[in-house]
Amino acid sequence: MHLDHTHDKATNSWLDSANDIDSHFPLQNLPYSIFRRRTGGDTFRAGIALGDQIIDITKLLREKQFIGQAESAAAACTAPTLNAFFAMGPENWRALRHAIFDLFSASGDADRERLRSSLVPQSEVEYSLPASIGDYTDFYTSIDHARNVAKIMRGDSRVSPNFNWMPIAYHGRSSSIGVSGQPVYRPRGQIVPAGRTTPELAPSARLDYELELGIFIGVGNERGVSIPLDRAEDHVFGLCLLNDWSARDIQAWETQPLGPFQAKNFATTISPWIVTLDALAPFRCAWGRSTDDPQPLAYLDGTGNRQSGAIDIQLEVSLETKTRRGNSLAVRVSRTSFRHQYWTLAQMVTHHTVGGCNLQSGDLLGSGTISGPGTREAGALIEITAGGNEPILLPDGSRRGFLEDGDVVVMTGWCERDGFARIGFGENRGEVVPALGAR
Repeated sequence: MHLDHTHDKATNSWLDSANDIDSHFPLQNLPYSIFRRRTGGDTFRAGIALGDQIIDITKLLREKQFIGQAESAAAACTAPTLNAFFAMGPENWRALRHAIFDLFSASGDADRERLRSSLVPQSEVEYSLPASIGDYTDFYTSIDHARNVAKIMRGDSRVSPNFNWMPIAYHGRSSSIGVSGQPVYRPRGQIVPAGRTTPELAPSARLDYELELGIFIGVGNERGVSIPLDRAEDHVFGLCLLNDWSARDIQAWETQPLGPFQAKNFATTISPWIVTLDALAPFRCAWGRSTDDPQPLAYLDGTGNRQSGAIDIQLEVSLETKTRRGNSLAVRVSRTSFRHQYWTLAQMVTHHTVGGCNLQSGDLLGSGTISGPGTREAGALIEITAGGNEPILLPDGSRRGFLEDGDVVVMTGWCERDGFARIGFGENRGEVVPALGAR
């Protein structure tokens, strides 16, 4: 990834809220969502976050603010999903990014009053899924998460032999993916109670979250034609926050021999904003692994991936309870970084297609749980609480081994580095509500 004028920290916007040092959405970010006003009968359409506002791309297009590639790209953003825009590829994505950056830069000479009419306060909108997600694949790429779970399940931290050789994944359920704020119904499924050998149908008592990043595929590939590692990121539009809700008691019974099913298919929650790879370019870092571990096969290895395949994205999980609502009362449960992942996003894309699988615009990949080496860097409660045996103590005196009804899981993410603007992902929220009965 290359740096250009859109990464210049010294460039401010004429929109004051975008220059707030605590803002997730400075001029250098410009992430995408699908939104509409809560009132007024608006249709869903694409918007770009700037400060506390949303830039309505459709309105700018009507005002004839774009030319050339940027105009064509903006026209694709008038649809209720971003799939057509994704399919246009990096040159068009970058053309629109540059055009928006120039229009809203304080040093630009655009008609600011006309541009202000394209701004919609974020406080007045609702969001939809940013794409029509045809397929969803969830990976398992954190060595620390794998070791932590293995220790809980088997008493030692050995991972399966194939973990060191390929990014492991399962195909998830796209129909139950929702946007931040959705209620998450406690799932019911087959569970084997302690001391029993036969299952019963019951609501999960060991509901968990998993801190992940979502990876949106931009440009697909033809069936039978794999994507080489050095081209993999040309097929990725951007990243969002992702919560892979998991019912651990259902999972423990059903996982052998084919892997997750009912324990994962009831809900996946993503944040409304997709941060582009261009915005994340300053935060790339070296990827590597211990020399004691097997090194990747040739199709999963390359100089570029080793030099800058990882991304230092800071991630945090907080918990709100019924008695402590609101960000000021949320309890931070963990903090980690995406740079710790054993496999990079490029390696995930390449391995996904090596057998001839055709990815499509709008497909979603989950990074797998993101855990670091520290005790409070785990990306799931099952790790933090040692399988529920060491519950965390909350300020209201309650304890949590796993999630209770009324709990709200809040995920946030951001990148920061000296000399560059802080790039944020916003929030990903989900509230656990009681299980629905059979109908």
